[in-house]
Amino acid sequence: MSDTEKLRELRLRILKAAHATKEGHIASAFSVLEIIYALYRYAMWYSPLDPSLEDRDYFLLSKGHGAMALYAVLGEMKFFNIELLNTYYQKDSILGGHPDRNKVPGVEISSGSLGHGLPIAVGLAMALKRDGKKNRVFVLVGDGELNEGSNWEALLIAGTKSLDNLHIIVDYNHSTDAALDLAPLAGKLLGFHVDLRECDGHSVADIVGNLRPLKELPGMVCTGKPPVVVIANTIKGKGVRLIEQNPQMWHHRAPTDAELEQFTQELSCASNS
Repeated sequence: MSDTEKLRELRLRILKAAHATKEGHIASAFSVLEIIYALYRYAMWYSPLDPSLEDRDYFLLSKGHGAMALYAVLGEMKFFNIELLNTYYQKDSILGGHPDRNKVPGVEISSGSLGHGLPIAVGLAMALKRDGKKNRVFVLVGDGELNEGSNWEALLIAGTKSLDNLHIIVDYNHSTDAALDLAPLAGKLLGFHVDLRECDGHSVADIVGNLRPLKELPGMVCTGKPPVVVIANTIKGKGVRLIEQNPQMWHHRAPTDAELEQFTQELSCASNS
């Protein structure tokens, strides 16, 4: 099965899980699905059989309301049975509305309160450098949570300390524009001594192509290279036209029976085109 077909399948799983429990941030999950999939499928070193593997790479989902995408990918990568996604948000399920590191195999941080993931990632990257570790740290932040000052403070440290083992990926779906337009985002980020890149956040190949190759990351010593920041241009609700056209209405909403049928048909038709 191709990546495109697999991603459509994962979108369908997310839709059905949200429909069953009448919960979930579908639009946010669809915005980041390719990013998380690309990292776990092609970029990161990890072991589903041993999620706490000492020399693993770390992925931190700062925008915790995108949890359904993370759950779908972790299930796909065999951290747990993907059918567990059908229990999302149900009583006694390990898969809550926001990820819990104490319950879900493969989840590195419990997130939900915005603006925490990037500071944690910077601290983790610094600690790994201090200890001479080769692990890499990938953190996914939402453009909306960049309104939190803690992110900019963390960026100052990351650039100053030349954390070449750190990748920061910004889910730039413009969800915050109505409240506070971040443009020009690239111009703002360039002032923090980072290796700035930009990609199509729904192209697996483009995402992977804008990550720093492993051969450039010795890890044991500080090379003086800055952290990588990737602006991933995304569409909130990507894959379902009705959600794409009104992502704010769909920020926290589950599909009705009729909508689920419509969205399923749309995704199925797309997979056959």
